[in-house]
Amino acid sequence: MSIAFGIVILILTKFAFPPIIKGVEDRNKYINESLAAAKQAQEDLKNVKADGEKILEQAKKEQAKILAEAVKSRETIIRDAMDKAKKEADVMINVARKQIEAEKDDAIRDIRKEVVNLSFDIAEKLLRKNLDQQAEQEAVINQLIDEMNIHKS
Repeated sequence: MSIAFGIVILILTKFAFPPIIKGVEDRNKYINESLAAAKQAQEDLKNVKADGEKILEQAKKEQAKILAEAVKSRETIIRDAMDKAKKEADVMINVARKQIEAEKDDAIRDIRKEVVNLSFDIAEKLLRKNLDQQAEQEAVINQLIDEMNIHKS
């Protein structure tokens, strides 16, 4: 029995063990390579995550910068529009004031003309009524001459 056991061990050592050992070594090598690949994948994932966080942080900074520029631009546009509207309003007010002043001057001029015309009409009627007599006419003429001499002096 010990001879049979020796022959079985010899046959197993020669034919069976080398492929089994080779299979175990191949399996061990595959497991080690898989572990190394998993470790590398885990490191790559950490790097990708860190890069993603950096990109996200940079995007947030860029977003804040763009929003700040947009707010600044909006304020500038609003301020410019208000300035332009104020200038246009000032121009319109000045034009209206000039127009009102011109209309006022025209109205005053028309009123003065009317007053002068009415004064002449009244004076003419009064003079006709009062100057019906020769003596009164001479007295008015002498008074006017005296007044003219006083004004010339």
